[in-house]
Amino acid sequence: MTTIRTIMKKEKSSYIIQTVIHALDLLEQFHGDVVELGVTELSKRLDLHKNNVFRLLATLESHNYIEQNRSTGSYRLGLKNLELGQTMIRQMGLLRQAKPVLETLTAHCHETSYVALLQDAHIIYLDAVESDLPVRVVPRVGARLPAYCTAAGKVHLAAMAAEELVQHLPASELERCTPHTIVNREELQRQLLQVVAQGYAIDDEELDVGVRCISAPIRDYTKRVVGALSISGPVMRFTAERIAGELVPLVRTGAAEVSARLGYS
Repeated sequence: MTTIRTIMKKEKSSYIIQTVIHALDLLEQFHGDVVELGVTELSKRLDLHKNNVFRLLATLESHNYIEQNRSTGSYRLGLKNLELGQTMIRQMGLLRQAKPVLETLTAHCHETSYVALLQDAHIIYLDAVESDLPVRVVPRVGARLPAYCTAAGKVHLAAMAAEELVQHLPASELERCTPHTIVNREELQRQLLQVVAQGYAIDDEELDVGVRCISAPIRDYTKRVVGALSISGPVMRFTAERIAGELVPLVRTGAAEVSARLGYS
């Protein structure tokens, strides 16, 4: 009997790009004790013409997935592979350690809680525990959101040096998502200094009208900010009194707990 999974596999197979498959096959030749391989050996292993192998190597080398040993002329894995591997390990570790804390936060305040990290100029929510209240913020797990107008994004940006900050903000004008979005760079920088001083950030309807969010930094054993813990909800429940008296202490305590689980002291 044909299953839905079988149908989906057949449909997806029609989108496969053979050149990408060859590139991935090439990368997978470097395993176990295999450190370096030449064009001829790779050509034999992949059953591809040397010219095709050379083009694949040149493409992968241009993005640091492959590097050439100038002494031997052979090729080896580039540092980009290590960077991707470390990113995955960090994200999986962050998710695993944050999940029980998210559940505790939401159980306490009955609002939606998130764990997020920065990727280039965007914040990405990795996981969330949704509020059980009828009026709530719907989690956007996996969505790429502008860092400058989210509480989690501002937590990351505040930890950066000035030169690094420029690289994580849009080169053009900051887009106004709502009437409350901070689009003036000087004003944003002043707010980021305040985030550093107080240890948390607030998104006051800057991304979505009617929604407020509080976020605190998650640090690992190197003391680097590797993520952010956030609580979001409708403005009618996120009053100034509740934010200061309940939600800020809650999110800071939660972020500190996740940080401790990741080795931060």
